[in-house]
Amino acid sequence: MTAQSPVSPTLSMAQPICLRRPSLRVLCVRARLARSILAQVAKRVPVDVVLPDGSLLDGGTRRPDRPALTIVRPTALFERLAHHPKIGIGEAYMAGDWKAADGTDLADLLVPFAERMTTAVPAGWLRLRGFVDRRIPAIQNNSLLGSRRNIEAHYDLSNDLFATFLDETMSYSSALFDPDQPLRTQSFEDAQLRKVHAILDMAKVGQDTRVLEIGTGWGTLALEAARRGATVTSVTLSKEQAALARQRVADAGFADTVDIRIQDYREVDGEYDAVVSVEMIEAVGEEYWETYFRTIDERLAPGGVAAVQAILMSHERLLATKHSYGWIQKHIFPGGLIPSLEAISGTTDGATSLRMTGVDAFGADYAETLRRWRETFLDRWPEVHALGFDETFRRKWEFYLAYCEAGFATGYLDVAQIRFERAGTTVPA
Repeated sequence: MTAQSPVSPTLSMAQPICLRRPSLRVLCVRARLARSILAQVAKRVPVDVVLPDGSLLDGGTRRPDRPALTIVRPTALFERLAHHPKIGIGEAYMAGDWKAADGTDLADLLVPFAERMTTAVPAGWLRLRGFVDRRIPAIQNNSLLGSRRNIEAHYDLSNDLFATFLDETMSYSSALFDPDQPLRTQSFEDAQLRKVHAILDMAKVGQDTRVLEIGTGWGTLALEAARRGATVTSVTLSKEQAALARQRVADAGFADTVDIRIQDYREVDGEYDAVVSVEMIEAVGEEYWETYFRTIDERLAPGGVAAVQAILMSHERLLATKHSYGWIQKHIFPGGLIPSLEAISGTTDGATSLRMTGVDAFGADYAETLRRWRETFLDRWPEVHALGFDETFRRKWEFYLAYCEAGFATGYLDVAQIRFERAGTTVPA
């Protein structure tokens, strides 16, 4: 598939009116307010925000022990922030309006902001959130058609793109590292396989187990389940992923026991001893959480076990942000929403016979996973560029990976493997 790079036109269309019509720049009061708010944030967060002339935005003195953010184009940055703070900061990085100062790692720069996500902006300004927050576009709804479109927008960019920075297993979810070994010396492939086998163990997958996998990825979990003697039905909406997963399954000699389908989870029938889904729920959308878990409930055989790996945020943050349109939703995962553990348990308790019977969290491992992906992506950028992706795409993905790494490093985000069983039928661990 030809690599796609729709980023530059999107940025152009998203330019604030003050940038498109220079005669109106002096009228952009909101941009001046954005500068004032950012200066106040700079006083609350231990990061030096450096203007083009070398001075600090908050008027202070540069401290070499702090990470530093360099503003390259102040007018463009402040106007982007003024017209949409949640999207503008990422688009400004994509456009080159700001960067991490020399000697500052981008994720290290973002960590202090992630640590103060709820306190960095003065409370008085937070009351104006309703005037700047945007609703999630209806086109990102995860209907049967919308889900296919949303998944294709990310996962069908190019298998070759993902192959440049993922490990040998082609796993695009958090690895699970051995807590008894030094983190940075561990094999990435081993850690990814450890994650896969942990969730297969949680779901009691073994010889003759009938497995339904919701969200195929590139086929590694299906292959490992087949190696245990299971028969696997795996569904995905990504044509690119399905093609490579089928090839990997065939090459490994499991074409008779692994069925890779391009199919929506809502259209699956049959009965399965285990249902497994790794980092798929984030693409479901709140309005379909009940449908997702009811489907798992309906497909699960008596005595069966479901295991879901989910990225999580606190319930308080979910309630505060779930209706607001952000940079990740616009540029990376359209239709995406990260749930909370409370939201998941509330949904399963209220809409299904499933009950949460185990939770294994490992958010710090996701920070390390993202660090490795970003380092490899940047190291192999010439190969990515040769696929047809431009510099704006490079900055977009660098920001995306660093932004997420900071979220997991600070505990703002978490990831967990969660076991579900029907009430009164708990299977011994």
